[in-house]
Amino acid sequence: MTGQRLNEFPLGAKMMLVAIGLAMLAGCATRPSPDVLNPVHLPVHLNASLQSDEAASSRVNVLAATNRNPDTARGGFGSAWADNLTYEQYAFSVPPNRKDTAITYPTSRPDPERQFAVIQRKQLPKDAFVEEALRSTQSDGTVGIFVHGYNYSYQEALFRTAQIAADANIPGSPILFSWPSAAAVAGYVADRDAALSSRSDLDSLVTSLSASGKVKRIILFGHSMGGFLVMETVRQLKLQHRDDVIDKLAVMLAAPDIDIDVFRSQLKDIGRMPIPISLLVSKDDRALVASSFIAGERARVGRLDIDDPVIREAALKERLRVIDITSIQASDGLGHDRYASLAKFGAQLASFESGRRSSAGDVGAYVFDAAGAAVASPFRLAGRVVGSQ
Repeated sequence: MTGQRLNEFPLGAKMMLVAIGLAMLAGCATRPSPDVLNPVHLPVHLNASLQSDEAASSRVNVLAATNRNPDTARGGFGSAWADNLTYEQYAFSVPPNRKDTAITYPTSRPDPERQFAVIQRKQLPKDAFVEEALRSTQSDGTVGIFVHGYNYSYQEALFRTAQIAADANIPGSPILFSWPSAAAVAGYVADRDAALSSRSDLDSLVTSLSASGKVKRIILFGHSMGGFLVMETVRQLKLQHRDDVIDKLAVMLAAPDIDIDVFRSQLKDIGRMPIPISLLVSKDDRALVASSFIAGERARVGRLDIDDPVIREAALKERLRVIDITSIQASDGLGHDRYASLAKFGAQLASFESGRRSSAGDVGAYVFDAAGAAVASPFRLAGRVVGSQ
């Protein structure tokens, strides 16, 4: 087999090799069941403390919209498409002394000192959901939507959104859009189809929020294959001539799992955006090495090398902000979840917020230095430059 090119393997063999490799790299952690979505009952004194202003950082609220099919037997959502979006509202208890981005899920006897836990859950009709989202709009009219990537269950995406919101101390309620990922390492092709089929549902969510004059900016943050879905949704809005919606969008793509030529085509269709698209990339992202392998060794946007003069020139030409975040430590063993660690640098945000806001000219290639550079959470980073060339 020595010397045989990777793209000569049949797709089934590729998927098997990738599944084995990713499983070995990511370890054998048990994945959460839909049971973690059931609200837990904390001791009375803890519930009271979560309501106080002093303990605001120990509680976060998240809104969620999903086109997954409801799993009525277990109270969660599956990996098949639903005819309609389901809207939910959650409140989380957040462990106060967490050290990193790892999420400890609740057990039958939840420990709020160590575990994230749902303490309130409510399904909402669409109108009430939009009202809650508008009520959570930040003071500058910003609302944030997180679109997860490949191999995510609904509950995993929801808890990840809560972690980011807690670490960044985001005011209001960030919104999760969860599409029907198969939540399986071997489900890559199925996930790509599911992402493509979810464009109109994400379009509907974004358009509903954009219709309010209270909303001035929508941060559309896509991770991995979620970035592909975000770009396809913006492209669809452009083809629908919805410039009124696009003008409010701040698109940020973390480790985007997008073929470089496909991305170039998407940019061509979308055209110039008022707020330049931001890319968070890492040269050593092994999950994207695997997706490139599956795709016949075609390069992925999330592994762009900003040391390459060609990439720097392309970033300027295409009006992109390409930000290398390789210096941030990952927790998944693959270098693919660095975006989740950005939130913990929120304490450095104050000095940066007092500096200049980005303008249409703030494009090009940048490096994030985890040892000292000012940076925001994913929901605050869009629309600002976070490093220097």
